[in-house]
Amino acid sequence: MNPLSLTALALLLSLAQLLSPRAEACTGINLIAADGSVIVARTNEWGASDMDTHLTIFPRGRAFQAMTPGGVNGAAWKAKWGFVSMTAYGQPYGPDGLNERGLYVGMYYFPGFASYAPYIEAEASKSVSVGDLMQWMLSNCETVDEALVGLEQLSVVNVDDPRFGGAALPFHWKIADPSGRTVVIEVVEGGKVEVREAVLGVITNSPGYDWHTTNLRNYLKLSPLPAGAVALDGTDLSPLGAGSGMLGLPGDFTPPSRFVRAAAFVASARSTATGEETVDEAFRILDSFNIPIGSVMPRDMVPEGVVGATQFTSACDLKNKRMYYHTMHNRRVRAVDLREIDFATIKEQSFPLDSVRAQDVQELEVR
Repeated sequence: MNPLSLTALALLLSLAQLLSPRAEACTGINLIAADGSVIVARTNEWGASDMDTHLTIFPRGRAFQAMTPGGVNGAAWKAKWGFVSMTAYGQPYGPDGLNERGLYVGMYYFPGFASYAPYIEAEASKSVSVGDLMQWMLSNCETVDEALVGLEQLSVVNVDDPRFGGAALPFHWKIADPSGRTVVIEVVEGGKVEVREAVLGVITNSPGYDWHTTNLRNYLKLSPLPAGAVALDGTDLSPLGAGSGMLGLPGDFTPPSRFVRAAAFVASARSTATGEETVDEAFRILDSFNIPIGSVMPRDMVPEGVVGATQFTSACDLKNKRMYYHTMHNRRVRAVDLREIDFATIKEQSFPLDSVRAQDVQELEVR
């Protein structure tokens, strides 16, 4: 091996060591039941540390004020609607949220492409941080269209987060409402807002959404139908088993591969009758995206308390206003019914996703 190759290898190894501890790889999908229930589901991966995710209830009428680089001096508002949100690291926002009108908002990591608007102190009253934008949509909007109209009046600015070494929080957003309309919002090139209709509700991470949809054209031959037999020089060759129509489906954990795989699985998903049945199907599909942390990170770099890169998986039924989830510690599915919450009177409160961090195992009685 020549010296140039050795230098390149050393640089690649150094880069891998810098990037590997995070393992961000969230995947989102939509499924629609025969009864019209819209199910929005996702995995949430983070390998850098335990996110300490909580389920937080925000009441109607709660006062909000956004953060900017100048402090807590951004846009101010009161919540028109109550909502339930996954929150992380002790912050009042996190990966997922569902409001009492059935609007869903999810944040997905978007490194290398997110680029927010420059902060202008004179325009602080219309400025919001990444997390504030999520809360603004959940607390103010009933529909995707309403959220997009409101977004035109806001400026999304970067507020450096000390947990990430003072770096920007690069995210894009997926929003959906009970009609089934789903869009992806990306803020790029110093504040330019791009809105894309979400294909099958699928979203992953970088690069930009238009790149992912273009890349799908490389997989047009994928099919749930088995490949046909072929005769070669008098020998008949047939598929060795089920799934031959999906030969060529990428199986790695990169965002482009997960996007293609998610689109293929949603497009070929079985029909389901109800929201509850469709939630089950969403969890089954997303099982294919669970990432064992050892597959994306050296064993000696795994942070304490992180037993899987997929820290939780959630599914929201937008019609029936229910949020479901399971975690890396306990795959028993738990749920909260927003219709049972009086958002006018309930106090803001937060619960850890796991009351006990251990798998719930049912012992069978054998007589």
